[in-house]
Amino acid sequence: MLRIADRWFERRRISDEITLITEPHVHPFLRCNIWHVRGRDSDLLVDTGLGCASLMDAMADLIDKPLVAVATHIHYDHVGGLHEFDERVMHEIEAHRMVDYDEFTWLRIADFPRAWHSALVQPGFDDYLIDALPSADFSFENYTIQSTSPTRAVDETDTIDLGNRHFEILHLPGHSPGSLGLWEQASGTLFSGDAIYDGQLLDELEDSSISDYVATMKRLRELPVSIVHGGHEPSFGRSRMIEIIDEYLGWRA
Repeated sequence: MLRIADRWFERRRISDEITLITEPHVHPFLRCNIWHVRGRDSDLLVDTGLGCASLMDAMADLIDKPLVAVATHIHYDHVGGLHEFDERVMHEIEAHRMVDYDEFTWLRIADFPRAWHSALVQPGFDDYLIDALPSADFSFENYTIQSTSPTRAVDETDTIDLGNRHFEILHLPGHSPGSLGLWEQASGTLFSGDAIYDGQLLDELEDSSISDYVATMKRLRELPVSIVHGGHEPSFGRSRMIEIIDEYLGWRA
């Protein structure tokens, strides 16, 4: 029997404007980085985690102005709390899939294909992909992603304007068809979702495309990045980004 977590979310302040929110009781495979970016006129939220507990409640003290919640892609570890926010943004290729969400939402290792099992078993995660319960009434059987209608569907020509910070939408397919990144040229900051992070990149999921992923990697290699805040794992700079890209291209291209 899993214990009940004292708290479900943790925070780490990255800078005066950026806070990282994580779900420490979630298996690293599913532990999404949730990024809160403070702006002058509005704030940005990049991804919303698994939805096992209320993200809105956990970050209520951070919200003092309009907030735009952006889902970098459709997978359940990134959209679980999207429905809680008034402004909900996704790439136009995947936005319609949130309206009646029917993607896989596995929380047990046994639900995954057998070839994945050995990689998913870690100390503390022998059966489930969480090592504690978010509340006493949480039910694995009833866990699901709440469908919601994105309020804005975006593509390459769009931007997210916070007043003093401006993020361009980059379409970065490969991991999923509608994967997107948020690029701030002025600071060299990229919020990359699962297009690139410092870990094993997944390009063989049901709706992944290796050829698209190769093209995305080649594109990112030319981007004058200073810092990458990925969908998983720690952030990294341009030199590490080039290493990750070259390793991937050496494998797949």
